[in-house]
Amino acid sequence: MNIIAAGIFDAFTKNNVHYLLGGLGITVGVSIISVIGSLIFGSFIGIIIYEKIPFLSRYVSIINDVIRNLPLLLIIFFVYFVLPVIGIYLPVFWATVIAMTVFESTMLAEIIRGGLLAIPIGQTEGARSVGMTNQQALLNIILPQAIKKMIPPIISQLISLVKDTSLAVGIVLAEMTFRGQIIYAQNSNYTIPVFIALAIMYFILNYGLSLIARWFDHRMAA
Repeated sequence: MNIIAAGIFDAFTKNNVHYLLGGLGITVGVSIISVIGSLIFGSFIGIIIYEKIPFLSRYVSIINDVIRNLPLLLIIFFVYFVLPVIGIYLPVFWATVIAMTVFESTMLAEIIRGGLLAIPIGQTEGARSVGMTNQQALLNIILPQAIKKMIPPIISQLISLVKDTSLAVGIVLAEMTFRGQIIYAQNSNYTIPVFIALAIMYFILNYGLSLIARWFDHRMAA
């Protein structure tokens, strides 16, 4: 017990804490950029598939399904190791951001498509009957209703995105998990306290997203 207690206190020296918080900053940075990018691209992809545009929707749907059913780690490896073969060299940070944005966009696109399909077709028909175009009906009638249904699964997917940043350890991104490994590699007694610290930081990030989701739910219900 004394060894464990000593390990807990020794693990959190000023330098180690500063180093771990630097990893938290990188995790947050990757997460924020990936969330914004995936929400934008995922929305476009989901709407294109929903709209059933001749040829385009079909091809986009096929590509979306292929990427969505690949492991995220494989996509990260592809962006970082394969793209340089064709002359595209990316820093590890941006390789992670692009890989996660591509993967999460496909997941969010499916959520958005499903949310739009959940709105009864009569809503669209009613909008068309009063002279609205398909685009006007989508933006003014269908989308506002669908968003209420989309928020919980979208937030759940974004929480998964934050946790999945740890997969970038495979390409040596110095985010929280990677830096935690560096710290407890100094001393095996640091392992448990570092894991506890990582768990707390991931919980705070993800619980924060959950609170935002609840706030949106209340706002939409009001």
